[in-house]
Amino acid sequence: MNEYPNLIAALEAAPGERPFVTRWVDDEDERETVTFAEFRVRARAQALALRRAAVGGGDRVVILMPQTIDAMAVFAGAMMIGAVPAFLAYPNFKVEPAKYRAGLAGVTANLSAKVIVLDRKFPEDMLGHVSIGEGSRVIRASAEIEGGELELSPLGPNEIAFIQHSAGTTGLQKGVALTHAAVLRQLQHLADALRIDPQSDSIYSWLPLYHDMGLIACFMLPMVCHIPVVMQSSLDWVMQPESLLQAITTCKCTLGWMPNFAFQFVPRRVPQKRWADYDLSSLRALINCSEPVHASSLREFESAFAAIGLKKGVLQSSYAMAENVFAITQSKIGREPTEVWADGTRFRREHVIEVVESSVPGAVSFASSGSLLPCNEVQIVNDAGEPLAPERVGEILIRSDSLFTGYFNRPDLTSAAFVNGWYRTGDLGFPLNDELYVVGRQKDLLIVGGENLYPQDIEDVVATHPAIHDGRVVAMGLYNPELGTEDIVIVAEVEREELLAESETIEQEVRKNVVAVTGVAPRRILLKPPRWIVKSTAGKAARSATRDKLLQEHPEFGDDA
Repeated sequence: MNEYPNLIAALEAAPGERPFVTRWVDDEDERETVTFAEFRVRARAQALALRRAAVGGGDRVVILMPQTIDAMAVFAGAMMIGAVPAFLAYPNFKVEPAKYRAGLAGVTANLSAKVIVLDRKFPEDMLGHVSIGEGSRVIRASAEIEGGELELSPLGPNEIAFIQHSAGTTGLQKGVALTHAAVLRQLQHLADALRIDPQSDSIYSWLPLYHDMGLIACFMLPMVCHIPVVMQSSLDWVMQPESLLQAITTCKCTLGWMPNFAFQFVPRRVPQKRWADYDLSSLRALINCSEPVHASSLREFESAFAAIGLKKGVLQSSYAMAENVFAITQSKIGREPTEVWADGTRFRREHVIEVVESSVPGAVSFASSGSLLPCNEVQIVNDAGEPLAPERVGEILIRSDSLFTGYFNRPDLTSAAFVNGWYRTGDLGFPLNDELYVVGRQKDLLIVGGENLYPQDIEDVVATHPAIHDGRVVAMGLYNPELGTEDIVIVAEVEREELLAESETIEQEVRKNVVAVTGVAPRRILLKPPRWIVKSTAGKAARSATRDKLLQEHPEFGDDA
């Protein structure tokens, strides 16, 4: 990939007859596949439409469209004329409208876009919340799939290719500016680590294009490596997770990425009696990414689908973030991610990793996120920024050849994010035997009676209850002035609203489970109806925003917070 000066040169070099994008929908008659040649034609048509809207080199182009081939064509078309595209989350029924509108206004204002491209079905009532600056305009994506002649004018390798946004509630997202060279270097490292073969590999994805895992691993990577991708709407997948099995079986996909929760969500939501209808033998790497990896989640997925062709070593792990384009680490292809066990007491009280046997009472499990990709460095530091011994947990700092140039239009955030050339990730972890283990977010750490607790560990326990919706649990710490420490408060959505009538029984059972596993008794467990918890644009529970919502609805916690 080093031979390409920019991403568009890589797209232009792809064999025209090779399939590129398949839009996967439930109705077989409505599925659509375009070759690389057909995609280039569509992208040129969108580029011409942008030119007619007076878009030029360096202008920002915001794309507010569903996950379609046309949206991808607008993105590529913008780069063809040297514009800088950015996908933003499209409104859907799972996102609280007021928060979406407020966030959308903030993000679009920061980008100062020349145009904001909408699809033909974008809700009219949302248009007033799209921030239009001086010289900006809103346009609808071109309905044309063919255009006239276009002289390509993509930007150079060290200029910004596009802006991707860090995951978060929409208003808190930060625009990550990435150069063509940085993206191409990342894709080269990733392709080498995955041993990508353009003749045999293909990708399945339900991941949103406005998230780095969807944009980089499932759009840019196949575009540059010239391999097919089967693309499905995230909402369609959530509503029918069985479609993952259907698409991989039908299209013989070999690669895919998912956040940790999905490795439990699929086997729990697809009726076991239908598993035998599918064949996962084509998969050679299904990668757990974007959340701390839990070995138990991988075991659950593997145990469920081993009988239908899922081979050992297919399930993989990676540590990635938008600020590094994507991946920092990747586990070794063909080998299961390493799992280690540590003394639970020392981990919680001292943040020290003392490796023990899994049979030791109170031992806690950690799954590796793999080894560093080439030209990536990691340093583990304490709160004062001092390097720590390998056995200690601290903040992960990174440095690489694909690191972002800065947060767009936010020099204040950019300056605060770096220390002597190292990017402060805000994640906590530790190295062991040349592999990196990520244990959680620094800002989410709960300190209860001198012990360090990670909310995701508590949330995972709560989610095992059959009445609780997977991935819709938030554990938080609220200060108790009488005790001088934090109390644990848990908010969880029930699967169905009618289950709220059984709240007392469910809360007792959840409390018992949490105490048994963590040794900590929650102060309160609050059960809520479906869609109560605030979610990030990546579809994950947003802890900080959910905490704010809880304090608004339950002022009795306010004095303690």
